Amino acid sequence: MCDSRVTIEVLLFASAREAAGNVSSVKCYIEAPADTQKLRQKLSEEYPKLSPLVLDEDSLTLALNEEYIPEGGVLPLKTGDVVALIPPISGG
Repeated sequence: MCDSRVTIEVLLFASAREAAGNVSSVKCYIEAPADTQKLRQKLSEEYPKLSPLVLDEDSLTLALNEEYIPEGGVLPLKTGDVVALIPPISGG
């Protein structure tokens, strides 16, 4: 039996966590072939309050397995990958 879904762990921080209902991590199931753009779209559909952040690359940086994804980059995903949603950090 061949599974056509990819299972990704998504870590949420700061405003992304709040927009997703104050959860720190979720499992996301994406139809193969999966990539970071499909993940953004899936998260937008499953968590409507997260949509403005996750669909705007200026508002949210992704890290795949602890490596930042360059702005505009779309990378393939495989089962077991961990993607962090990192909102902008403010401070002085």
